[in-house]
Amino acid sequence: MKAPQRHLMPFLLVLLLGIGIGLVAPRSDTFFALQKHFRIFGALYETLVTDYIDPIDPGRLMRKGIDAMLAELDPYTTFFDEADRSEIELLTRGRYGGVGLNVGIRNGRLTVLAPIEGAAGYRQGIRTGDIITHIDGQPTDGLSLETVRQLLRGQPGTTVTLTIEREGEPLPLQFVLTREEVQLKNVTYVGFLDDDTTEGLGYIRLERFTLGAGEEVRRAIEQLKAAGSLRGLVLDLRNNPGGLLEAAVEVTGLFVPQGAPIVSTRGRTPDRTRIYRNASAPLYPDLPLVILVNELSASASEIVAGAIQDLDRGLIVGTNTYGKGLVQIIRPLPYNTALKLTTAAYYTPSGRSIQAIDYSRHDGRGRQVPDSLRRIFYTRRGRVVRDGHGIEPDVVVAPPTPGPLETALRRQAAFFFFANHYVAQHPEPPTPDVQVDDQILEEFRAWLEAQQFDYQIAAEHTLATLQTQLETAHYTQALEALETVHTALMQAKKMAFEREAEALRRLIRQELLARYLPPEVHTRYLLADDPVVQRAAALLRDAQTYAALLSPN
Repeated sequence: MKAPQRHLMPFLLVLLLGIGIGLVAPRSDTFFALQKHFRIFGALYETLVTDYIDPIDPGRLMRKGIDAMLAELDPYTTFFDEADRSEIELLTRGRYGGVGLNVGIRNGRLTVLAPIEGAAGYRQGIRTGDIITHIDGQPTDGLSLETVRQLLRGQPGTTVTLTIEREGEPLPLQFVLTREEVQLKNVTYVGFLDDDTTEGLGYIRLERFTLGAGEEVRRAIEQLKAAGSLRGLVLDLRNNPGGLLEAAVEVTGLFVPQGAPIVSTRGRTPDRTRIYRNASAPLYPDLPLVILVNELSASASEIVAGAIQDLDRGLIVGTNTYGKGLVQIIRPLPYNTALKLTTAAYYTPSGRSIQAIDYSRHDGRGRQVPDSLRRIFYTRRGRVVRDGHGIEPDVVVAPPTPGPLETALRRQAAFFFFANHYVAQHPEPPTPDVQVDDQILEEFRAWLEAQQFDYQIAAEHTLATLQTQLETAHYTQALEALETVHTALMQAKKMAFEREAEALRRLIRQELLARYLPPEVHTRYLLADDPVVQRAAALLRDAQTYAALLSPN
């Protein structure tokens, strides 16, 4: 094994967490306790490995011990062994050695969710919906996604053979892919809303915060300015889990005044306490700005949204963010291992923590911060904001509530697999913009029947429980009445397809767009139907409402 790389610098990662730090024991007491318990642990470990009745794998036993120790802390303090080194590169630099396939488990099968544009899998023709049955001859049934990740990734230049089942193909397909360095983009889409360069409403999707995120956002804005008159910007941080703290500071610094506080960190020791300010003049100080967030916007995303909100620099639109306000560093350990370690909590410019879960009891069980403990803070202009529950949007736009049929279909990935079936039967899109007409909807209904699709709603479980109770009590008349209710319920389920038809069209279209059109084109169509994006665009068009929302009540 290679010696640890001493030059590896700790990378600050934002992973929002605990708000309580607690008192620190005197250093001499802590040092004595550390020595004492380390010697006990070492002696115990050595005795078990050498004297236990059965042979013990030292590495496996140690990993169990490490995992048990870390389970007492927050879920973001994690250990990386040698096999996980690529994960560190992915977290900090957005790159890894692999073939560029996003995969997941659908109906128990290892399925390609999307090939990364330009990567090896994409270039060789692997498609969304392909089912990977073997990796280098090893069956994938029952493999965890972690194991699959390790099998697909590796040193650039090495090869991996995938056996794939594809709808419409009678025999399995084999692909021999050469691993290469896959560089994930921070900015994954940039364009004008509704393709209207004269109106000048730009849109940027930022999916992660690795090294270079600030520069990518800057280049994206310059691209928009070069293509037309940029009068407003939507920065989409939905589903962005975060990343590097410095990257969040760089992105925010493009918009806020020089010297303005962006985020502060407070840790156990003075060296972990710091205020991050914008060190340079902003490139876009007056550009009207809307930030989109949702419940999966976390850490670095919340740093950007919190700073923009507290400094009254733009509007936050969407739903409440995740609420994860913890700073971590990656510390190199011996034998190419590493520890991702929580060292501080972070605070927005107004001084609020947005951490939603308190892990300070060190029992492995977090506790929601109660509303009674949430405090009021004020933005630069005096607007009220609160701590302890993520970033609350200035304008709440929630996605439509799914009906019971849609919920059941999503759970079984029915839209995903129907799209595979449809594309196999229809190689060309139904229309240039892939509209889902009545004929496609009927094909979907017929496909569901062929798949013997069924689902249960909560009312059915309630009726079944009530029926059992009535049968036990021999309430015959009540059972007859209950049968009438059951018949009406079944009729309502049959009508669900018609009631939810528009939602079904929209979800089928989303899947078909991803298969028929290049990513940039299909994203443009999706944005036109996105209610959150359209609300953001409406706010940028209405200067009076935009200004009023940034003013104190």
